[in-house]
Amino acid sequence: MENNQEKAMKLATEAGHILLENGAEISRVEDTMQRIATAYGVDEKSFFVLSNGIIATAREYAWAEFIPIKGTQLSRVADVNQLSRDVVNGRCTLDELEKRLHDIRNSKAKPAWERIVGVTLGVSAFCINFGGSFMDAFVTLLVGLLLGTYMAYFGKNMSRIFNSLTCGIVGGLLCVGAFHIATAFMTTPVHLANMIIGTIIALVPGVPFTNGMRDLANEDYIAGSTRLIDALITFLCIAIGVVLALQLDNLLFGDLLKQEWPVVDSVTSAWYIQLAAAFVGTACFSIIFGTPRKYYLECGFVGMVGWAVYIFTNSVFLAAMSVALIAHAFAGYRHCPVTVFMICGIIPLVPGGGIFWTSYFVVTNQLLLAADTGFNAVKSAIAIAGGIIIMTAIFYRILRKYKLL
Repeated sequence: MENNQEKAMKLATEAGHILLENGAEISRVEDTMQRIATAYGVDEKSFFVLSNGIIATAREYAWAEFIPIKGTQLSRVADVNQLSRDVVNGRCTLDELEKRLHDIRNSKAKPAWERIVGVTLGVSAFCINFGGSFMDAFVTLLVGLLLGTYMAYFGKNMSRIFNSLTCGIVGGLLCVGAFHIATAFMTTPVHLANMIIGTIIALVPGVPFTNGMRDLANEDYIAGSTRLIDALITFLCIAIGVVLALQLDNLLFGDLLKQEWPVVDSVTSAWYIQLAAAFVGTACFSIIFGTPRKYYLECGFVGMVGWAVYIFTNSVFLAAMSVALIAHAFAGYRHCPVTVFMICGIIPLVPGGGIFWTSYFVVTNQLLLAADTGFNAVKSAIAIAGGIIIMTAIFYRILRKYKLL
C-alpha cells in the first residue's frame, strides 16, 4: 500500500502532466509540482521538466514520463492552477486532489461548433487587420467556416507537422477557389493576399512560440529553444502548404495569380475599425486555444491594446511589451495563469503576412523580395521575443523581491 508521500508525488506529477500537455510554460509546471508536494509534506523532492517530459524523484520515489505534444486547452491550465492554490491553502485532501485532477484531465474540450465559430470570425477579423477590405473579410469568413470545419473534424488525429502542412494546403486552396468565384461573380474586387494572410493566422503556433520565449526569459534554454524550433517548423510547414496551393492553381489554370504588394484598404485602415477587428479576432482565437469562456473579453482586450500600440507607434517591440504588461495585470487580478492572456494577445502581432509574401516571392522567383520579406518577418519575431522576455523578466524579478513567487 502506498504511503501519503508517494501518493502526493504521483498526484503532483499528474498535475504537471496536465499542465505541460495543455500549453503551460516549464516554470509553471515545475512550480506547481513543487507546491503540491510541499503542501503534503514531501521531503527531498526534485522535479525536472523538459518540453515533452517530466522526471520526479523523492526519497523512495522516482518517475520519468514522456508527454507527447497535443492540442492546447488553456482551461485545464487554469483549473490546475486554481487547484494548486486550494492545495497550498489546505482546502484539498489527497483523495480530493486525485478526484479533481481526474475530472480536469477528462474534461471535454470546446465543442466543435464553438471552435468553428472561433476560426470563422477570427480569420475574418484578422483579414481586416492585415489590410483587407470588408469584402475581403466577408469572403475570408466563408473560407474560415470551411477551414474551421476541416480543422475540427479531420485535422485532430494527425501529427503536428502533417496537420500544419495539410491545413496550409487546404487553407490556401480554399482562398484561391474563393478568389476565383468572387472574381467571376462579384463586381467588388477582392484581394487574394489579404485573404490568405488572414486565414493562415488560424494556423500559427501561438503556444510554442509564446512559451518558448517565456522559457528563455526564465533561463530554461533547452526547453525554450526546443519550443521555438517546434514553432519554426510549423511556420515552414504552413508556408510550404501555401506554396503548394498556389502551384496547384498554376498547374490547373496555366498562370500563377499575380498579387499586388502590399494592398491596404483605405476604409478598414481607420484606427477604430482596426481596434475592433483586433478585439474580435483575439477573442475568437481564445476559443481555439481552449480558454475559459469567462476570459474571452479580457483576451480580446489584451490583443486590442497590443494592436493599438503597434498601429500608433509602428513598433512590434513596444506592442509585445504592452501585451505582456496587460496580460500580467489581468493574470494578477483574475488569479489566473498569465499564459491564458499572453498566448491569445500576441496573435495579432505574429508576422503572418511575412509567411505569405515570402512564400509568394519564392514561387514567383522574386528572390530578393523573398529575402527582404523573410528578413523582416524574422525581425518582427525577434522584436516580439524581446518584448515578452524583457517584460516577463521584470515581473518575475518584482515577484521574487516581494516573495510572491
